[in-house]
Amino acid sequence: LTFTAAMVRTINSMQEVVVPEGVTVDVKAREVVVKGKRGTLERSFKHISCEITPTTNKKGEKVIRVEKWFGSKKELASVRTVCSHIGNMITGVMHGFEYKMKLVYAHFPINVACDKVDGAKETNNIEIRNFLGEKVVRSIKMQDGCKVERTSEKDEIMVTGNSIEAVGVSVSQIQQTCQVKKKDIRKYLDGIYCTTRKVIGQ
Repeated sequence: LTFTAAMVRTINSMQEVVVPEGVTVDVKAREVVVKGKRGTLERSFKHISCEITPTTNKKGEKVIRVEKWFGSKKELASVRTVCSHIGNMITGVMHGFEYKMKLVYAHFPINVACDKVDGAKETNNIEIRNFLGEKVVRSIKMQDGCKVERTSEKDEIMVTGNSIEAVGVSVSQIQQTCQVKKKDIRKYLDGIYCTTRKVIGQ
């Protein structure tokens, strides 16, 4: 006799994200708005079929509950994903994210200048000169809400912002703009590389 194993679906998968003091989270039709002392972040989760509801837990803490009923394995994985995104948004509006990058060169010193463009209040644009001795000026505009500046360390820059995605994309664009082309990258190690990623003040 042969038996075929039937797929057993998980009835309910649920996780909660605690909302700390000083942060307000509004949820309407899977669109989440997080407000804190550093600003406001918005994100839509309409592409994920799950329930997102603000409530309180047994300890009396404010929480955002994310749950999925009768989901497949991939659908259940999205519950943790949504919680991680909301947690990052809360961390961003409370503390912010800080990525540091190092200017690496063997012979031609890389020159960078940070300035403001499009009427921004903070330095949101970086110009890179003399990369591998090239005359071309590489200009990279940061994502919305991100700030780029030189640090007190030699040959180091810092990108800060509330959205971890926006800061990460800005850092990636800087690093990818300074890629060495048509040379042996084991020998030519010049570039601008991300060295540290952390929450501001930690």
